[in-house]
Amino acid sequence: MLTARLPRTTLVNAEINMFWDGLFHAFTWIMTVLGLALLWRAFKRDELLRSTPVFIGSMVLGWGLFNLVEGLIDHQLLGIHHVVEVGNQFLWDMLFLASGVVFIGVGWLLIQRTETDTRQKPAQ
Repeated sequence: MLTARLPRTTLVNAEINMFWDGLFHAFTWIMTVLGLALLWRAFKRDELLRSTPVFIGSMVLGWGLFNLVEGLIDHQLLGIHHVVEVGNQFLWDMLFLASGVVFIGVGWLLIQRTETDTRQKPAQ
């Protein structure tokens, strides 16, 4: 995304693009491993709910947070890239941000509904 500003017409520009794309991919893999380690650590805590709706709700909430933060920073503040590069970019960028807000809401509701249902059920 960032290197898309350089035309790929020369070997030097292609090498710069590959270098920065490689660093980006290395960073995303490191973040993935870190996220899995944090998930594993959280899974071992007894006070957390371990249910499919909480897990899915957490993923949807995280997806929404990513879309919102990435959209605000990359699309709006830095202008590195847009959701759609032709036509009404602002409209598509706003729809992307709105989808992030919707995902956050849906994920939050899934988590809260499951926590509420679990607390209301009598212990067996």
